[in-house]
Amino acid sequence: MSEIKPLNWKAEPGIGYMVARRVDGGMQFVFTDLSEKTIAHWQKFAEEHLLDADRLTRNLYDLRAVKEIPEEAMRVAIQLNSDPSARKIRLAVVVASDAVADAIRKVAALAESNYAAEIHIYTDVDEAEAWLAQPFEI
Repeated sequence: MSEIKPLNWKAEPGIGYMVARRVDGGMQFVFTDLSEKTIAHWQKFAEEHLLDADRLTRNLYDLRAVKEIPEEAMRVAIQLNSDPSARKIRLAVVVASDAVADAIRKVAALAESNYAAEIHIYTDVDEAEAWLAQPFEI
């Protein structure tokens, strides 16, 4: 296996998410809010990682603490998921409500399909992890 890239994520006061490197080299995001400050920080961090994406990656977004997804977060997510490097990402999103799941489905549907990440939505973290652990089909 190739060397795991550095995470290069720094916590800042007032942002509502944390990121950790997964054992498989992907990233695990845990969001507690989607404030403007959180969205701006996440967008910058995600863009930097997409810029140098060089391998297939498994990411997990835990949005169980998020009650709704603001329009700005939707726009940013669609833009990020339309980046050509996003096609290298398998993304499991864990949610607690149908409203958040529906918003994620909208993001997946509106991104350019040739570039979009492979996204699955779950309410159970173990099910999300089981899907992420499956081999990539190339």
